[in-house]
Amino acid sequence: MTGTIIITGANGSVALHAVQHLLSKAADTSLVLAVRNTSDSDLNTKRLRETVNRFPNSRVFIRKLDLASLKAVNEFADAIAAEVAEDKLPPLVGIVCNAFYWNMSADPELTDDGLEKTMQVNHVSHSALVLRLLGSFGPQGGRLVLFTSDGHYPGRNGLERYPPGIPDDIDKLVRAGPETDKQGRGFQNYANSKLAILMWTYALNRYLEKDKLLSNISAITIDPGNITDSRALRTNTPALLSYMQRFVLQPLRPVLRLMVPDVRSSADAGMDVADIVLNRKYADERGYSRLMVPGPSSTESLDEAKQQKLWVKTAEWAKITDENTALQGGFCTY
Repeated sequence: MTGTIIITGANGSVALHAVQHLLSKAADTSLVLAVRNTSDSDLNTKRLRETVNRFPNSRVFIRKLDLASLKAVNEFADAIAAEVAEDKLPPLVGIVCNAFYWNMSADPELTDDGLEKTMQVNHVSHSALVLRLLGSFGPQGGRLVLFTSDGHYPGRNGLERYPPGIPDDIDKLVRAGPETDKQGRGFQNYANSKLAILMWTYALNRYLEKDKLLSNISAITIDPGNITDSRALRTNTPALLSYMQRFVLQPLRPVLRLMVPDVRSSADAGMDVADIVLNRKYADERGYSRLMVPGPSSTESLDEAKQQKLWVKTAEWAKITDENTALQGGFCTY
């Protein structure tokens, strides 16, 4: 597949394997790998660079992107759009919105944009990135891959203490304040962000299908399963979760997989992500896939009225208007 694929959080556990798979299976594809810290002082970026260096003829660019800043997102998107327009990069064929954030060990945080950090990094900034770059896809179209989790579905995740949901006052999703139960509310913020991603993607696909110039771009939101070797389990989490990963989830994964089918490794998920963005898996699918199998999401996520309400609010939070996205229809004005 000739074209450019962007991956955010490209030094993450799943993304590293997706990058390796893309480089080995799609050598003619250009990769723009976005990370928060591009230097080798970040051991994960160093590992990413070592992975890339094993493919000396590849066309790969490691770029800085801080999703906690809309200014940084806009500058990144503008730079990519300019490089595509000037033929310095081939047209886009995919965006993988892999980067994520959660915090279950401290009070919720506000970004400089005044938004709760988990919701901004996971959902708002990715929506801004996608909408600003739709015009940089070529005539062949392409694939948008976003990530949800079983946390979006009430009662499905063992870390849930408060169910996810879209409140009537939808701005509560991006507010933050001190919390007594940091773990419980921190996970709820994460679960709400994953619910928002999913609902927004349903709305995005409806708009894409209506747009004659963009209808060959499809979006799919995937739940890759419970990744037992993910470093996320050791980041901004209670010590008990880290201990569980080290002494239970990792050593017992072969046994756990016999009982819990959604237990997976980052290598398994990474290969699937690469195949999906290359349209080698579920090429005609839009919407939601759990464990790489299309299926129904939660009841609330399928509420089209709530999807639309979230769509409008997300455009407001992300500062998207008809002037800075190729998607037409007048719906992005706020």
